[in-house]
Amino acid sequence: MAPPTIAPKVCIIQTAFPGDVVLALGLVETIKALASEATIHFVVRDGNQGLLKDHPYITQVHVWHKRAGKFRSIWALGKVLRVQQFDVVINAQRFFSSGLIAYLAGAKTTIGFRKNPLSFLYSHKVEHNFGPTIHETDRNHGLILALWPTATKILPKLYPSPEDFAKVQPYQASKYICIAPASVWFTKQWPANQWIDFLDHCPPNYRIYILGGPTERTLGDQIMASTTHPSVQNLAGSLSFLASAALMAKADMNYTCDSAPLHIAGAMAAPVRAIFCSTVPAFGFGPMSAFPLGGTIQTTETLSCRPCGLHGHKTCPEGHFRCATSIAATQLLEALPLS
Repeated sequence: MAPPTIAPKVCIIQTAFPGDVVLALGLVETIKALASEATIHFVVRDGNQGLLKDHPYITQVHVWHKRAGKFRSIWALGKVLRVQQFDVVINAQRFFSSGLIAYLAGAKTTIGFRKNPLSFLYSHKVEHNFGPTIHETDRNHGLILALWPTATKILPKLYPSPEDFAKVQPYQASKYICIAPASVWFTKQWPANQWIDFLDHCPPNYRIYILGGPTERTLGDQIMASTTHPSVQNLAGSLSFLASAALMAKADMNYTCDSAPLHIAGAMAAPVRAIFCSTVPAFGFGPMSAFPLGGTIQTTETLSCRPCGLHGHKTCPEGHFRCATSIAATQLLEALPLS
């Protein structure tokens, strides 16, 4: 397949969770490195557009208002995209809804993963492979290779504004760490009592900031109220995606689950340790940065039931949740700079 014009008009679609959007942003960086005059649009699900606010390489963000009526809103969005007359649409999502959006955009060239149910409508289909050394950013980069076979992968980046950095500056007067304890999935989430135990043993010279969305504030309040650590502040629901990214960028360490904050830290080249409970890094969603900047924390037990699926579950299928409860606070403390 021949590359498009020297200044292509490109649309990237990623309508899954915030972390998936972050991981797809490497496509933006790579395209701009290959074709500096490219015009890039990006499609996200409502609620995730804040990640792309004032992004220097994205001309326009289009929002799929799924809750306003799934297919009615897809049809409306498709009409908006078709008017743009894109040279290329790249669908980084594997589900039917994104495939339909890609088709309705009516681009000259449409690229996406073969696993998408509507991939038979694409100009070019790419395999979505798993392997112990394959990261999701590698899979996304494969979409670029369909047009530019020799392209070098560039990792995702986020761009907090000066206002975002200014908003978090008051929290950065002393040494601090950030924790993002929540996940959409129960079995991806390290239990609250273990977070509390970890904070109880953190050196008192560190300030600790709890990050998350508005729905995660209750969990943050529970942790903050129960810990004996003298300097804990719950910022869940108080900071935007990009303000949280600005805060994570200068933390001595960031602790997350297998969730979006892990990838936000990676996109800021910030130190991070991700706690993997029911899922495993071999699925391709581990830290983007190599050790010692990025690292994972997992159970030391051998569990025949782990992993129990690509995504998390609402409850432990086996009822014991040893993949999480067997992870000790000392494993987190070992990653914390003590100087």
